[in-house]
Amino acid sequence: MASEESPLLVPAAHEAIYDRFAPHQKKWILFHVSFVGLLAMFVQVTFVPSMPRIAKDLDLTDAVVSLAFSISIFANAIGALIWSAYSSFYGSRTIYLWGMPFLCVGSCGVALSASLQSLLFWRFVQMFGCAGALSLGFGVIGHIYKLEERGTAIGTFFSITLIGDSVAPFLGGAATQYWSWRNLHYSIAAWGSLEMLFIYLSFPETSHPGTLGIDKLSSRGSIHIPWINPLSSLWLLRSPNVSAVMLVSTLITNTNYVLLVPLAYTIGVRYGITNEAIIGAFFLPNGLGSFVGALIAGRLSDTVVKRWREKRRGAWCPEDRLRAAWIGGLIVPLSIGASGLITTYIGGPIGLTLNILCLYANGLGVDLVLNPITAYNVDVMHSRSAEATAACMASRSLITSAATALIIPSIERMGVAWTDIIAAVLAIIGQCIVSFTIRYGDRMRASVDVGFSTVENN
Repeated sequence: MASEESPLLVPAAHEAIYDRFAPHQKKWILFHVSFVGLLAMFVQVTFVPSMPRIAKDLDLTDAVVSLAFSISIFANAIGALIWSAYSSFYGSRTIYLWGMPFLCVGSCGVALSASLQSLLFWRFVQMFGCAGALSLGFGVIGHIYKLEERGTAIGTFFSITLIGDSVAPFLGGAATQYWSWRNLHYSIAAWGSLEMLFIYLSFPETSHPGTLGIDKLSSRGSIHIPWINPLSSLWLLRSPNVSAVMLVSTLITNTNYVLLVPLAYTIGVRYGITNEAIIGAFFLPNGLGSFVGALIAGRLSDTVVKRWREKRRGAWCPEDRLRAAWIGGLIVPLSIGASGLITTYIGGPIGLTLNILCLYANGLGVDLVLNPITAYNVDVMHSRSAEATAACMASRSLITSAATALIIPSIERMGVAWTDIIAAVLAIIGQCIVSFTIRYGDRMRASVDVGFSTVENN
């Protein structure tokens, strides 16, 4: 277990593990996993601006169609656990190739849906197929980048995947308005097929030699599909450290959903906007903020780790990376609280402009928090980084899937201002948890050791 007393001594043999790939190869691998993450993000968020049109075409209410978004979050949670668990046996490359067919078939199923039951089922299959994109991507980054390089690499990964937050809603809204939401999902299926071909032809296995379960089989001549309990990753959450950062990421990410999921019913209704393409365009400032935040947070978290190592005279304390989340932890509650009040009390172009600034600030703040938390998970659970990340993401998704189903009813019952203020208060609680973890993280890790990494094997 790493602690504040861990010496900064990394054996040369361990350093050599990260030299298996040349710098240009690492960049190519990072591009690959980022592109898969972009596709996954695209699949998730293009659905939001098309919900009113889907409700109209299938003769459903808006609240009922929002269940399809909630179930996609649930599918993301289940899929992340399964894919990450099997990646520790077969490797990331194989699991990427297994997931893509589910995405492609599910996308075609969504496009053909003629009822709520069909829509929910195929939306689940679609999201299940790409559910491992983020957790596997973080695992791959942990395989090829050293401790003090991971924050920057994760920042690059986040920034590329979060282009989906910027562009996908606008494209989804435009496709819904001027083309067809069904054709949009056929296009996603084609994109998934192309990505599967790229992975098959040029993506290498990045896991450290001899660490995969399949490497330890005495005979590999026959097909061997072991039973791996996908819920075993959740057992990592018995660690107070892992569960604490999971809860923080949930409370912070929830503000994003509270702002974005009901856009058509908040900003759209308040400022008289009904065009799906324009509503989708309101995701652009939030996505741009996420893009900028990811780039800043990656380098910032690496810088914080290096500076605190110097202050500790070479000792490594994993929780130092979480200090980089402070700025975002202040921006997030301010931005969502302000948006709720602005939407309620300020109309016209001024109110609309201020809301756009709040959307940008929220995207910036959320990623300034999520990046250090994600890198922290990879640091403390290096050998099981994909599983630790998946456990946090799955738990976060399960909680969020329930929470998103309550957003529109909450707005209808309490109004936009109170709904956003409640989300802001929860985000403040999350920041308090971060502070607690930074201060007492050493004791928390000592209380329940789930196989934390040390500086010698990180």
